[in-house]
Amino acid sequence: MIEWYKKVVLENYANFNGRARRAEYWNFVLVNLIISILLMVVDSVIGIQVLSGIYSLALLIPSIAAAVRRLHDLDKSGWFLLLAFIPLVNIWLIVLLASEGTRGPNQYGADPKNQFDEINHIGKEY
Repeated sequence: MIEWYKKVVLENYANFNGRARRAEYWNFVLVNLIISILLMVVDSVIGIQVLSGIYSLALLIPSIAAAVRRLHDLDKSGWFLLLAFIPLVNIWLIVLLASEGTRGPNQYGADPKNQFDEINHIGKEY
């Protein structure tokens, strides 16, 4: 789970190209949520809401990039992410992000599931 998070943050910080598997996206979201909650608790203990704010700003770009790559896996444009601002339609966007990606290559690249076992190769030279 942490490996997927590190892949998004360290290797694909501002990468809006290509495709992201469900595992990559949702593991990143889960770890990001856990870290955010922990930082909010620390902020409330020290009485200053600074750590969670800095963390949120630092992860804004990779969060958007991961969501765009996830939409690319579904053969959708990254602009679909703007649907998150429309009430009730944002529920459809969440369902879409949780859907299985397009099998085989699409206009955004090769199917990441058909590639080698990437989780074991994160951070290594091939």
